[in-house]
Amino acid sequence: MSGEIFLDWCITIAMIFLIISFFVTTYRVIIGPTLPDRIIALDMLVGIAIGFIAVIGLKTGYYLYVDIAIALGLVGFLATVALARFVLERGISASDAASQDKNKKGDV
Repeated sequence: MSGEIFLDWCITIAMIFLIISFFVTTYRVIIGPTLPDRIIALDMLVGIAIGFIAVIGLKTGYYLYVDIAIALGLVGFLATVALARFVLERGISASDAASQDKNKKGDV
């Protein structure tokens, strides 16, 4: 088996795994029970997109895609930090506070 055939097989396997992980992560974004779950899934989608870009760069031999992947990683990191700050500043909602009060009254 030559190195080129082996590389083609590895790229195909990597693309299959990336496609499967893309669909599983998209399911978590849509179904995720809480907002932090969705934020983490969106961050994972950025990582999967970086993986796609890197594999396509290997397949085509055009390695400028690596720079694009690095830029996407930086933008994804900043978006995750911004969304985390949003969740932190949002605090506890009224329904969460009411359910916590019910739990405290039941414990007493």
